[in-house]
Amino acid sequence: MSIIFAIIALGVLIFIHELGHFLLAKSCGVGVEKFSLGFGPKIIGKQIGETEYLLSALPLGGYVKMVGEGEDAEVTEEQLQHSFAEKSPLQRIAIVAAGPVFNLLFALLIFIVIYLMGVPAVTTKVGEVVPGKPAAKAGLMAGDLITAVNGKAVNRWDEFAKIIAEGKLAPLELQVKRGQEARKFTMVPESRTSKNLLGETVTQPIVGVVSAGETVIDHFPPLEAIQKGSAQCWNVIKLTVLSLVRLVERAIPLDTIGGPIMIVKMAGQQAAAGGINFLAFVALLSINLGVLNLLPVPVLDGGHLAFFVIELIIGRPVSKKAREVAQQVGLVLLISLMTLAFYNDIARMIMSKA
Repeated sequence: MSIIFAIIALGVLIFIHELGHFLLAKSCGVGVEKFSLGFGPKIIGKQIGETEYLLSALPLGGYVKMVGEGEDAEVTEEQLQHSFAEKSPLQRIAIVAAGPVFNLLFALLIFIVIYLMGVPAVTTKVGEVVPGKPAAKAGLMAGDLITAVNGKAVNRWDEFAKIIAEGKLAPLELQVKRGQEARKFTMVPESRTSKNLLGETVTQPIVGVVSAGETVIDHFPPLEAIQKGSAQCWNVIKLTVLSLVRLVERAIPLDTIGGPIMIVKMAGQQAAAGGINFLAFVALLSINLGVLNLLPVPVLDGGHLAFFVIELIIGRPVSKKAREVAQQVGLVLLISLMTLAFYNDIARMIMSKA
């Protein structure tokens, strides 16, 4: 079942990506010969106008074949005005960038829809009080419901955590509800040093309580949903870019990279957790696909964009030899990354069965 959800997620994201290239090509007057979901041998296809729409055998990608695209593309006199190669650098940049941009916009749309549908939020009910920590010393107990911190009302766990983080190590006064009884507790947070998702060492204040995991659904009106969805999308984009930087710096281990097997597993897990979780997972994948394709690596969209930007600056196309060398290097990098991802996937499978 997991593989079905993974195929659905990847199929939709590939379609959105290629649709971006297709629509921008059409709007710039470029002819499109083929629009394919997947690579390799054709499974089914249908010719509509000048374009053949295909479903191909290998589902890990797709492509839009434009008139005049590629070094050895043959273009007739009639096709010349519709050739990709004959368009200005700015038009070619727009066409190539459209795929990744459509993935990012699709993620934005998903996040807005999620906030419109309703987002699960964790309440301030305490599930565990860590012995010896400030909260335990002050007298907090599992089952307490935190209602205010330093006189500020709170009803969501992230609000509570934010106040503690922003207050550094300043004393805290917590108002809690224990059964039908209201109580107050005063405590001074202690610091804890740990590593965050980006592999950075961070020191943060803690009081030693763990959420009970009790959730409610928060609904938002359209304008607020757009605002929150946009903010969430931007935060994920920033985190994705920073994660790539930290991978290069080796602050994040290379064994965290996952491939198709990991995607299949996670797709099944998120689908089982509910529709909202699966939608959020698809949005995350869409952002990863968009950001990765914008990297200035030849054979990726970002590599083509880099060539077109250089052409725009120097006033002539990058030499054929330079492009070929760069593409060979890019292909080696891409194959190496795919090999590493598959290796990590297989290693995780072996470890999980050990």
